[in-house]
Amino acid sequence: MRLSLRVLLLPALASALLSGCSSGPDFVAKVEPWRAKEEDSCISSGVLARTTFASSRSALGGPSVCGTERPYELTAVDNGRVRLKPAALLRCPMIPQVERWIRESVSPAARYYFGSELVEVSVAGSYSCRPMNHVSGARLSEHGYANALDVSGFTLADGRTISIKRDWQGDVQEQAFLRAAHRGACDNFMTVLSPDYDRNHADHFHVDLARHGLAGLKRICK
Repeated sequence: MRLSLRVLLLPALASALLSGCSSGPDFVAKVEPWRAKEEDSCISSGVLARTTFASSRSALGGPSVCGTERPYELTAVDNGRVRLKPAALLRCPMIPQVERWIRESVSPAARYYFGSELVEVSVAGSYSCRPMNHVSGARLSEHGYANALDVSGFTLADGRTISIKRDWQGDVQEQAFLRAAHRGACDNFMTVLSPDYDRNHADHFHVDLARHGLAGLKRICK
């Protein structure tokens, strides 16, 4: 039986109930032991030892509601060649997936379609203690666990910028690049939502490592 915890974030009680979370609408947060186990496994594996641009930050409230036991601030990937702006606040398991997605999918697509190196990823959101799609009473967003990243665009070495909002239906070259980036995301994350999903995602890609299905292995790629 799965235990559900309903949390009402009242301004006067927010700091006492959810350390590291801002006040806001109510949401439903489920107790999911896999999150702490997955995070502990990632940290103990030493996978972040090779990630120079990820630095540990103080806890954001614990795994039972908002935050994660040991959040990291990720400022760049691919040995610093690609900046994340602003820096993303993420849990350990997200970082190697973001790194691989950018290094193996987005950067090669930029070189192929534009003949230029990718130098920056525009971050629209990472950690945020809020319900899904900001809907009061909804389930706690994966952003609330530092388990999600929103990307709104990319910048190339030649100064060109590709905006998901502007270029998802842009010229043939821009569309091809963004769809290659989207396909690569689907290979690295459990949830990938694009402008084709709904109007809430009209201006960004949402990627996360949520578990779907009975075995937790189902991927959602929209």
